[in-house]
Amino acid sequence: MDIKKTIQQKFPILIEPSLLVEMERYCTTKTLKAGNNFIEIGDEVVAMPLLLDGVIKVVREDTAGNEILLYYLNGGDTCASTLSCCMERASSEVRASVIETVTAIMVPIRCMEDWMKKYSGWRSFIMQSYRLRFEELLHTIDSIAFKKMDERLVEYLIQLSEERNTKVLLGTHQEIADDLHTSREVVSRLLKQLEKLGKIQLSRNKIEMLDL
Repeated sequence: MDIKKTIQQKFPILIEPSLLVEMERYCTTKTLKAGNNFIEIGDEVVAMPLLLDGVIKVVREDTAGNEILLYYLNGGDTCASTLSCCMERASSEVRASVIETVTAIMVPIRCMEDWMKKYSGWRSFIMQSYRLRFEELLHTIDSIAFKKMDERLVEYLIQLSEERNTKVLLGTHQEIADDLHTSREVVSRLLKQLEKLGKIQLSRNKIEMLDL
């Protein structure tokens, strides 16, 4: 892979020639298939991923093992939680699960702080990434605090469809319930209601979006 050319295509804000030369020299690529964890809670963070392709789901877990969805990452994104851990030399506080096969450019920790001082494009990219992820976290908090579960479910399905660029969503009702921090029974009941309204079509482990 031509790392310099790929970065220019996927992350156009990173245009400084000297930065691209350093990224080509020090960065590596990593590919993981669906079903694997890109990073686990408690893992030492040694590099920051710049996603080229695929989808990653980032979740937080409580002491009882319950998960809550924070946000999804796609090509052109990076993870704010990983950024924070890199800067502070801390262990990961989130789990990043691969939903669709991911290819990422891995930026070593030792380079990040140096590039923050040297390259305005890198600084802008980091600040924009923080802002976008923070806005997504605020959206998650607002959804939990102010919206009914049926509204949250519809919003979740639309977001998932857009993230995966498909009208056919694969997965179980339990997985949706885990993401929305509710019970499978509630999710199944609300999905049945949407099906009766002609909004979706349900089949085994599959939801087809019709009119959402």
